[in-house]
Amino acid sequence: MTELPNTVRWQLWIVAFGFFMQSLDTTIVNTALPAMAQSLGESPLRMHMVIVSYVLTVAVMLPASGWLADRVGVRNIFFSAIVIFTLGSLLCALAPTLNALIMARVVQGIGGAMMVPVGRLTVMKIVPREQYMAAMTFVTLPGQVGPLLGPALGGLLVEYASWHWIFLINLPVGIAGAIATLWLMPNYRMQTRRFDFSGFFLLAFGMAAITIALDGSKGLGINPLWLALLVSSGAVALMFYLRHARSNPRALFSLNLFHTRSYAIGLTASLFARIGSGMLPFMIPIFLQVGLGFSPFHAGLMMIPMVLGNMGMKRIVVQVVNRFGYRHVLVFATLALAFIAVLFMTAGLLGWTASLPLVLFMLGMVNAMRFSSMNTLTLKDLPDSLASSGNSLLSMVMQLSMSLGVTLAGLLLGLYGSQHLSVDSGAAHHVFLYTWLTMAVIIALPALLFARVPKDSSKNVAIARRKRSPE
Repeated sequence: MTELPNTVRWQLWIVAFGFFMQSLDTTIVNTALPAMAQSLGESPLRMHMVIVSYVLTVAVMLPASGWLADRVGVRNIFFSAIVIFTLGSLLCALAPTLNALIMARVVQGIGGAMMVPVGRLTVMKIVPREQYMAAMTFVTLPGQVGPLLGPALGGLLVEYASWHWIFLINLPVGIAGAIATLWLMPNYRMQTRRFDFSGFFLLAFGMAAITIALDGSKGLGINPLWLALLVSSGAVALMFYLRHARSNPRALFSLNLFHTRSYAIGLTASLFARIGSGMLPFMIPIFLQVGLGFSPFHAGLMMIPMVLGNMGMKRIVVQVVNRFGYRHVLVFATLALAFIAVLFMTAGLLGWTASLPLVLFMLGMVNAMRFSSMNTLTLKDLPDSLASSGNSLLSMVMQLSMSLGVTLAGLLLGLYGSQHLSVDSGAAHHVFLYTWLTMAVIIALPALLFARVPKDSSKNVAIARRKRSPE
């Protein structure tokens, strides 16, 4: 266990606040959509575009974040990301119409697309590689707390203030973060090649087409023919990118990334693992409210045990991985998460309400262990020359897989009869039973990929807590 200089600790705190801003905003908006619709005089069905516009912008802009950080400097890009995100938050709060709100969310998405991947890249540059897991565990804790507190905080602000405050709360944090970034963050740069505009266009179009198709079936009213066209054209664009990258040394994401075995396995397994994990933040509030009759605010409060579980595991995850190795930890955490998902559903349907906080606490612990292990396994062995490219590709995969998870959860509810959810409680319980059992299978399957993780060749170093000076 080693001690980090105070300046590095402050830099990690700056990155952590950026993670918190972006992750909180991702979930806090969901509970406020009905209030937004009433205030703006719109149908709640159209409000889905408030979410789509943000997710789509993040997906499209992510591939350029690593190159920009290397070219302009991590401090300059991280500062710009915070400023753009904070400005977008202010524009959202001031938006008088739905179209204005959607455009403001696009501005937010530009900032959000750069904030998290550039923050992760900053950590890679300011701490030794053997301390990377401990440092990332520290800075991503606020990012894990944000999505868990979002539903409860959103419901509280809407009920006792107005929906505008879900965006206004970003302003003081953003201003403080921007000032601290300029003051404390070093502006690391690396020599870069010319930007791969053709590769960026192929990736951006592929991501945009697939994202619109995923959300179009739920909220945009796109007919099946156009959906099929979007999916196929997006897939073709991504295939053309692979061909482009194979013969282009200036490709945005070099295929040399996959020569590092831990990166190749970690990225592939993370894609499928996060699809399963992405279902949970969507399904848990729905199950608590529709299946068990909780109020939105009460359902949000039930997420707090997950926060505590995350925080508890974050403090010991480095020691756990060092003791048992990435392979065993990831296989165990994946299977345990599937088991806990079934346990949560079973406890709820049997009326064991008092046990739900304990189950959610365990779910938070296992999720934290798996996320920290997946992220560091994927990036820890990359050479410095490929670090920013690999980091950006991982961020893009994370965004895509989480969207796929939410979409797949919605499709499962529809497959098993979502029309019965508000009609008959017995039928609703059967719908949730089949949906959660299917989810558990999907969550467990990536264990087959994690079983291929190579044996660890080095140990992670924990960061010691700062000792207080004697008074």
